Amino acid sequence: MPLNQPLLPSMHYDAVVIGAGASGLMCALTAGERGRKVLVIDHANKIGKKILISGGGRCNYTNMYAEPANYLSNNPHFCKSALARYTQWDFQALVDKYNIPWHEKTLGQLFCNEQSSDIVEMLVEECRKVGVTIRLKAVLNHVKVKGASTGFQLDTTLGNISCESLVVATGGLSFPTMGASGLGYELAEQFGHHLIERTPGLVPFTMDKQWMSHFIELSGVSADVLVSCNGQSFRENLLFTHKGLSGPAILQISSYWKAGQKVMVNWLPGISIADWLAEQKDVRPKAEFRTILSDKLTRRLTTALCTFGEFKTLTDDGRKIIGQLNTSQLQEISEYLESWVLMPAGTEGYKKAEVTLGGVATDNISSKTFESQNQKGLYFIGEVLDVTGHLGGFNFQWAWASGYCSGQYV
Repeated sequence: MPLNQPLLPSMHYDAVVIGAGASGLMCALTAGERGRKVLVIDHANKIGKKILISGGGRCNYTNMYAEPANYLSNNPHFCKSALARYTQWDFQALVDKYNIPWHEKTLGQLFCNEQSSDIVEMLVEECRKVGVTIRLKAVLNHVKVKGASTGFQLDTTLGNISCESLVVATGGLSFPTMGASGLGYELAEQFGHHLIERTPGLVPFTMDKQWMSHFIELSGVSADVLVSCNGQSFRENLLFTHKGLSGPAILQISSYWKAGQKVMVNWLPGISIADWLAEQKDVRPKAEFRTILSDKLTRRLTTALCTFGEFKTLTDDGRKIIGQLNTSQLQEISEYLESWVLMPAGTEGYKKAEVTLGGVATDNISSKTFESQNQKGLYFIGEVLDVTGHLGGFNFQWAWASGYCSGQYV
């Protein structure tokens, strides 16, 4: 049955899903398998636009180590039920059913070998098999509850549509150029749901002019670091950019950072820096400090660090002879390298953010069915909710899990 099959003459559906993204498609195909008549509408011109661009076009579709600890929410318990009921292995079984070649990149991140459109085509085919109808370039103007407070009347560019269940799978505010909008939040407020402050997540940092004037020459240079902020730490790559800092480590910690806060960087994670410097002093007493440090970091990064701020004075532009440094000086140097202070000026915003932090508060949403406790038949799933995953396939796993679980009930 084609996805673009004619709309039902009655214009009445068991469920209408707003949003043809990861969570919306998963909900639709799951409900369709139960024999429900499902219509998916999206104002975009393509199905699964965010899936298509994810993972550099290869879609990091889940993570082998997905668990509740990988998610941020005002209610950290909310995600537990869905993640337990539809796991990464359940989605992997679907990928394998379609013989989509895949690989683990790092840290449990699973990617398509070829292209992210493989995942979209798989979801579309699953929808097609169970009779789901999808309409693109379809705009929802207004929603009202039908008489007797059950079911909904939708005013859309397709005409007036009625349904028993309405699923809000509109995503967040990230990637406005891909058509992201605040529609889901407006619907939540219409039905009395509280919104948690929304901010860009998994987003690069911008740095101030003084910092950039010194470090801009490192644009494109990366380093394996440990970054920390607000009790959270991530060890991955940091990347210098022409606006500040990015790379997996920075994207991860950005979700925990608030404006005006410091971010600490350990430039030599995994070793005792103090012990290493003491050892180098014994073995190479006549070597300059910058020569020693460039054994661990690139020469360009070493030079930039040794000629910046108080570290410049401490190491004499890196020219100090390590054998001439006393124990307290070596300790001070090791503390700088272990807890280098960054003061981000801000972030690159939703344009570059991979996700939206905050969203529809989970207080009045069922963690089992995703139904609103304020309005029977109304469901919220995926990124529109106040559940945000770490970088590495966790946000897709939340989309699959919340879509599947809601699809059992709509």
